[in-house]
Amino acid sequence: MLHAQEWLYQQSRHQHYSVGFARTDGEIEEAQRLRFKVFAEEMGARIPARAPGIDADIYDPHCQHLIVRDEQSGKVVGTYRILTPDAARKVGSYYSDNEFDLTRLDHMRPGMVEIGRSCIHQDYRTGAVIALLWGKLAEFMIRGGYRYLIGCASVGMADGGHNAANLFVQQLDDHLAPLEYRVFPRHALPFERLVTGQTAEVPPLLKGYLRAGAWICGDPAWDPDFNTADLPLLLPMERLNPRYAKHFMRA
Repeated sequence: MLHAQEWLYQQSRHQHYSVGFARTDGEIEEAQRLRFKVFAEEMGARIPARAPGIDADIYDPHCQHLIVRDEQSGKVVGTYRILTPDAARKVGSYYSDNEFDLTRLDHMRPGMVEIGRSCIHQDYRTGAVIALLWGKLAEFMIRGGYRYLIGCASVGMADGGHNAANLFVQQLDDHLAPLEYRVFPRHALPFERLVTGQTAEVPPLLKGYLRAGAWICGDPAWDPDFNTADLPLLLPMERLNPRYAKHFMRA
């Protein structure tokens, strides 16, 4: 599903980047190739071979694909995919439904947007690309009148899952959602057995979500194909940190 919203595709003020929604199948494929490069080649995910060098699944045709392009090299260097409530109804679920029981969030589905497959090329992880993606995402949510943002924040498990377990435990006091917003993993990470007490390294993207006001909605799930611990996140737009929103809306 392609939405050629021209007001969302414009030259950014960030050096030589542009940001907007993919408008052609070719641009979507560029995003999928970047995802394969990051998730499969860099992180070692086992991605079904639908096509060589491409990460794609049944949700992609129903999503809007946000991309950041380096206009000097011509390459897509950052991407997000966005699943709206109407699109989720058409495909039959949110991606998060596969990893978590979202029953307690059912009443929120009419205004709930899901984001996922976020990745940035390893040569561009300086913060500017994340800022551009977040700026357009915030604009999309506000202009569309959507009330809730959900997604899974993935933490790599190359160390056996110890950092992911420590991270989850160390973030609970400040960021755990109220009981009425709790979800439950279908394939739970046994974090109690993996905790070591060492200070956790928080991925920049997750750090950004939490600073924006997102809640962690329950125990992490283990995704064996991507070998990640996935934390369920929920950001009600009314909780969006005003200073954070102001910063990214300038992007």
